Amino acid sequence: MRELLIDSIRITDDTSAFVIAEIGHNHQGSVETAKEFIASAHEAGANAVKLQKRDNKALYTREMYDSAYENRNSYGPTYGAHRDALEFDWAQYVDLRDFCRDLGVLFFATPFDFGSVDFLAELDVPCFKTASGDLRSTPLLTHIAKVGKPILVSTGGATMEDVERAMDAILPYNKNVSLLQCTASYPVDPEEMNLKVIETYRQAFPDLVVGLSDHQNGIAMATVAFVLGARIFEKHFTMNRAMRGTDHAFSLEPGGLRKLVRDLERARQAMGDGVKRVLQCEDAPLYKMGKKLVAARELPVGQVLTREDVALKSPRDGLPPFELENVIGQRLTAALAEDDNIRLEDLESVE
Repeated sequence: MRELLIDSIRITDDTSAFVIAEIGHNHQGSVETAKEFIASAHEAGANAVKLQKRDNKALYTREMYDSAYENRNSYGPTYGAHRDALEFDWAQYVDLRDFCRDLGVLFFATPFDFGSVDFLAELDVPCFKTASGDLRSTPLLTHIAKVGKPILVSTGGATMEDVERAMDAILPYNKNVSLLQCTASYPVDPEEMNLKVIETYRQAFPDLVVGLSDHQNGIAMATVAFVLGARIFEKHFTMNRAMRGTDHAFSLEPGGLRKLVRDLERARQAMGDGVKRVLQCEDAPLYKMGKKLVAARELPVGQVLTREDVALKSPRDGLPPFELENVIGQRLTAALAEDDNIRLEDLESVE
């Protein structure tokens, strides 16, 4: 059976969805803003909150790090300065980790480089999330796998060959893996989500929990993904979609995240067990809507019933209509008034 255990939370086909609020750098470099986001996401029902961790000088070429980056979303005159302004240091990460522990919400991050993997491993995060852009970074994936914590692997912008290569890099060292279907577009249109890949992953990797890294501007497609078998869901999160930064516009606000968590749990409950049966909640409506076999008119003792003698009427508190053919041609042993129930015990065979 496919199963993933993150900290104390067990994720399988039969459990509730595991929902991650991706804060990323929507905190704008402020620990206090990050805490506000975390508390709000936790209150909305998220199981976990996630940041992004980069060692910018190790990650980017000097040319990219020093490139001009002046626009309404910039926090510095160069791209490197912009990214540095959004990064938290060790003390800040410890503060946020402890804040999350006190709240009771899981806290982890996506590492974009080797140093950030080691940073998060020392922080003792409960799991790792890898970005779609690193699906082909097999040395980085192997480095993460060797830490020994569960890994959530986003697969945007990839072919099945890319996914298989990534799994070949990870699985020899770490079996605690989940594959997340993803389209690396921000936001993504519904027609580009290709949710049936969830079924493809479930067939190709029968031991792995499958999920969705969802960049759609809304929550409806997540419930579709749940029905297809996804159990881990990542959604970008903000307190205000009008805030400065490129991610806010397609992120969920607290009300949207709350509805997502609610709808995913409703989807789980609505799936049922696949056994078709009559439910207690159906009794009253079907009593009024259902039908029974009754006398179409006054009928004497000895009457051999014809189709014209029998009517189908509500409520459903008598012989069901599927018994019609079994009563036609039978003789009444008791007189019936119009609308009286036709009962098998009041009938006898004609010799």
